[in-house]
Amino acid sequence: MFSKVLIANRGEIAVRIIAACRELGISTVAVHSDADRDCLHVRLADQSVCIGGPYPADSYLNVSGVIAAAEITGSDAIHPGYGFLAENAHFAEIVRDCGMVFIGPSPKAIRLMGNKSQARTTMVEAEVPVLPGSDGPLKSKNEALNLAKAIGYPVILKASSGGGGRGMRLALAEDQLANAFDTARNEAENAFGDSSLYMEKYLVNPRHIEFQVLADSSGRVVQLGERECSIQRRHQKLIEESPSPALNSDLRAEMGRAALLATRAAKYLNAGTIEFLLNGDGSFTFMEMNTRIQVEHPVTEMVTGIDLVKEQLRIGFGEPMSLSKRRQIRPQGHVFEFRVNAEDPETFAPSPGLIEGLVLPGGPGVRVDTHIYAGYRVPPFYDSLLAKVLVYGRDREEALIRSRRALESMRVDGIKTSIPLHLRILDDPDFTAGRIDTHFMERFLVGA
Repeated sequence: MFSKVLIANRGEIAVRIIAACRELGISTVAVHSDADRDCLHVRLADQSVCIGGPYPADSYLNVSGVIAAAEITGSDAIHPGYGFLAENAHFAEIVRDCGMVFIGPSPKAIRLMGNKSQARTTMVEAEVPVLPGSDGPLKSKNEALNLAKAIGYPVILKASSGGGGRGMRLALAEDQLANAFDTARNEAENAFGDSSLYMEKYLVNPRHIEFQVLADSSGRVVQLGERECSIQRRHQKLIEESPSPALNSDLRAEMGRAALLATRAAKYLNAGTIEFLLNGDGSFTFMEMNTRIQVEHPVTEMVTGIDLVKEQLRIGFGEPMSLSKRRQIRPQGHVFEFRVNAEDPETFAPSPGLIEGLVLPGGPGVRVDTHIYAGYRVPPFYDSLLAKVLVYGRDREEALIRSRRALESMRVDGIKTSIPLHLRILDDPDFTAGRIDTHFMERFLVGA
C-alpha cells in the first residue's frame, strides 16, 4: 500500500480521507491556504504544507503548488477529494507524469465524461437511455431553434464542459431560446473556457437518481445501489437518501444494469457516480457521470457497510477492491444525509464567522462528517458546507424520526446554518411521504 498520500483538498472531505488513510496505515499530507491554517484537516494530517493565499485560484487550484508540496514531502499519491482539481484531467496527467498516483480515473475517462456532449454520444453507443437532444455540440443558434422545434419544448441548454448548474439555461418556448442560447454560451465561456453547448428535452418534474459504481484494474465493475438526490436548490443538493422511495425492485435492477453499462463504456477505473433522471412514467435517462467521490458518498457507505474511500485507495494502488469476493451487495436499512451549510436558512446568504459553540448529534444511527469545532472561524472563500449529518434507520419511517432528533440536538452558535430549513422540510407532508422531484424546493419555498 502507499506509504504517504497528499490530500489536494480541504474541509470535511480532507478529514474523511485522512481517516481512511490512517486505518490503512498510510501517512498523510495536508495542503492548505493561508485562510485554512486552523482547519481541522491541517491539525489531523501527519504533515502540512501552505500552498498559497486564501482564494482557491492561489491555493487549492494552484497545480504547481500542489505538485511541489507532494514532491517535497515524498508523497506516493494524491487524492483530490471532490471539487477543486478532482475532475481536472490535466492535473491527473501531471500527477502521473511526476511519478505519483492520481487516486481516481484516467485522464482520458475524466475528459470523456467531463465533456457532456461526448458523454452523451458514448451512452448512445452503449445503448444507455438518453433524452432526445443534440448529437454533439450545437453549431449555431439556428441549429438550436430547428432542433428545439423538432423535439418539442421545453428544452434545456447545457455547457459541454459544464457542471454545478453553470452554463445551463431553460427555454419553455421558442421566444425564449435565442436569449437562453446567448446567456448560456457566455456563462459557459466565462466558467469553463469553452462556449460550446448541447441541448436536451427538458423533463418538467423528474427525480434525480444516482448509482454509486466502483471499478478496479482486474476488470471488476460493481454498482452499490442508488441515492435519491431530488431535494436540491439551483442544482445544488440539500438532502440525499437511500434507497429511493420511487424505485421498486425491477426498476432498481434495470437502472443498476444501465449504470454498469455506462461505467464499462467509459472504460472507467476507481469510484464514480452515474446520474439519471427518472420520469413519472418510470422511464429513465442518463444525465451525467461524476468522475470522483461524491459529497453524498457516506449514504452508500451506511447502507452497504463499505468504506468507499478505502476502496479508492486500494484500487489506486492496483489492488482489487476488497468486496470482490462478495457475490452480492445488498444495501440494508434507510439513510438520509442533510448538508448543514453556513448560510441564512431564509435568504441563503453565506454566513461565515466564528463558531462560538458547537454540539454535534449522536446516538443510534447517527454519523456526522465535519471539519468544524468550537472556536473555528469559517472563512468566506470556500463552499459553505460545514457538516453532513447522516441518519440510519431500519426503514424510512425510523430514519425520519431519528433525523428530527439528530437535527434538533445539533447546535452551531455564532453563525447561521441551514438546520432550521432541514427541520421545516421534515415537517412537509410531501417530503415525509416521499412525493419529491427536482422542483420540490421551488414549490416548498413558495409555500413557506
